Amino acid sequence: MRGTCLPAITKNLPAAVVLSGELWWYGPFMEPRPDPEKTGGAAPSGGPAKRKRTAFRVLLAALIVIPLVAAGFIFNLARIWNTETATLETESPSATATPTLTPAAKPSPTATPLKPPAAPTLPMNILVLGSDHRRGDPPAANGLPDQRADAMILVHLARDGRHLYGISIMRDTWVPIPGYGEAKINSALTLGGVPLAVKTVESLFGQKIQHVMMMDFEGFRGITEALGGVDVNVKEAFTATFDTHQHFPAGVNRLQGQRALEFVRERHAFADGDFQRIRDQQTFIRATLAKLLSAKTLSNPVTLYKVVSTASRYMQVDKGLNAATLASLAYSLRNVRLQDAVFFNMPTAGFGFSTDGQSIVLPDYGAFSAVGAALGRDNVGAYVAQNRPG
Repeated sequence: MRGTCLPAITKNLPAAVVLSGELWWYGPFMEPRPDPEKTGGAAPSGGPAKRKRTAFRVLLAALIVIPLVAAGFIFNLARIWNTETATLETESPSATATPTLTPAAKPSPTATPLKPPAAPTLPMNILVLGSDHRRGDPPAANGLPDQRADAMILVHLARDGRHLYGISIMRDTWVPIPGYGEAKINSALTLGGVPLAVKTVESLFGQKIQHVMMMDFEGFRGITEALGGVDVNVKEAFTATFDTHQHFPAGVNRLQGQRALEFVRERHAFADGDFQRIRDQQTFIRATLAKLLSAKTLSNPVTLYKVVSTASRYMQVDKGLNAATLASLAYSLRNVRLQDAVFFNMPTAGFGFSTDGQSIVLPDYGAFSAVGAALGRDNVGAYVAQNRPG
């Protein structure tokens, strides 16, 4: 048989087989096609009444089986996410955990439409961390993973469910770390793990963070490969100064795996260093969102399975961000257009040096206060329109 069977997806589904990247279904209502070799010739076509009965049975099978297969497929993705995704401990109160999806003892023989998930509480703030941790690295002296936040983005989901804002914080921003004095904001992850990183960002904006997501280098590489690469328009050619020294010519580049990682991490190749790196990260995120939300991705069960199974192996989330919560968020944000996903950098007060000689980014506390107020009023769009941050 041509194609690949995915038992992990189809284990509990009614005769579902994946052929050439598409799901094909058959069930007890469909008659088997006669084998010409056994019948001694071509399969009989049958009369009009026979064809009508067969067509009706095929239609009935589709109406009953396809919703069940879809429900089973969704359940399997939810099970993978809930069982394989690592849970982060965070002191910050998160949204109330939604009960984990559980399958019915036996699927109902009657095809019923899937109900949309319950609406989440919006607006919502999600802290997204990109860790520089590599698998096999020894732990820090305090026993925590020896890692820093290579990327730190506060994502604000607006109450209207139609707007999304990503606020990037430069990793060398010199800020008070609760309980440790002043330090680069990315060191909060090393000093106190995710709880301290959350507390630090909350104290800067004066706003609560409801959820946290974190991924390391391996996870980033894996997800871009599961997606089959992401197309990014590079405005000015450059060559990475680390690892495999990937070259990125001007124009559209297909990025995945190590190549994608070097694109979002490079800063020494640019005159404005970390500023350009953050812009590249934002460009890549937009392109990834476009790929994820495309009809080609959402309608391909094989790609969806690869993305979810890969993300679940490498993504770490707070205990409230389970599959049911993610489904609820995705459904509530279904009307967000790509142009309604706005990313910007937190303004800074320039560069300087710490007392121990570190090169640092000076924080603009007025900007933190203004953005925090906008987050609290759920009018970040008005702040962006008025201040036009980079």
